[in-house]
Amino acid sequence: MTQLPNSTERKMGLVIDLDTCVGCHACVISCKGWNTENYGAPLSDQDAYGANPSGTFLNRVHAYEVQPPEGAAQLIHFPKSCLHCEDAPCVTVCPTGASYKRVEDGIVLVNESDCIGCGLCAWACPYGARELDAAAGVMKKCTQCVDRIYNDNLPEEDRVPACVRTCPAGARHFGDLGDPDSAVSQLVDERGGMDLMPEMGTKPVNKYLPPRPKDTVEEQIDILAPLLAPVAEEPKGFLGWLDKALEKL
Repeated sequence: MTQLPNSTERKMGLVIDLDTCVGCHACVISCKGWNTENYGAPLSDQDAYGANPSGTFLNRVHAYEVQPPEGAAQLIHFPKSCLHCEDAPCVTVCPTGASYKRVEDGIVLVNESDCIGCGLCAWACPYGARELDAAAGVMKKCTQCVDRIYNDNLPEEDRVPACVRTCPAGARHFGDLGDPDSAVSQLVDERGGMDLMPEMGTKPVNKYLPPRPKDTVEEQIDILAPLLAPVAEEPKGFLGWLDKALEKL
């Protein structure tokens, strides 16, 4: 079994803004593309154009309709990938030591050459963030794009996970959540960032920013009321003459 480090030098992770995410799946496509062409074994697809397609994805976006106590229902788009937990049960359950958590940045990875595809890590993960690649026979998960974030051959703006770089809405943020002065940590403090399923005790590094309350229907009508009022109560000019002429018919 793999032992977790007592502490890590940094806590590199994602902050996802549920108020901003529009569910476009650009992060899913970019993640699939980057990790198929670069890190580790390609992410395979089975029967991609058939009746029962399936495939391996490291990032997925779910959509839920939520009814708040007051106001109209909201459609919440919820991206989900590995949360790189501090107390990661997927690591400690691995029988070969293939799953491990890095001391230098806290990122959880899989050494694919040691993975036997037993699926115990997927069973242990409470978030369903691990997938068995049917073609490679090994477990796959988000790597925080370790082959991008430390790659000096890339422009500095590209040294972030592919999903962060491609998000058109700016809903995804990346940085050191162990540094209270980092931009992501300050964002979490300002917006009340939260853990996913904190009751599981895994201490996920990735955080979610909650959606902001939406205006009620009454408030929307009040805002639009001046624009909905008629320009003039009685027509004037040519329209006024035409209106009076038609009344006499």
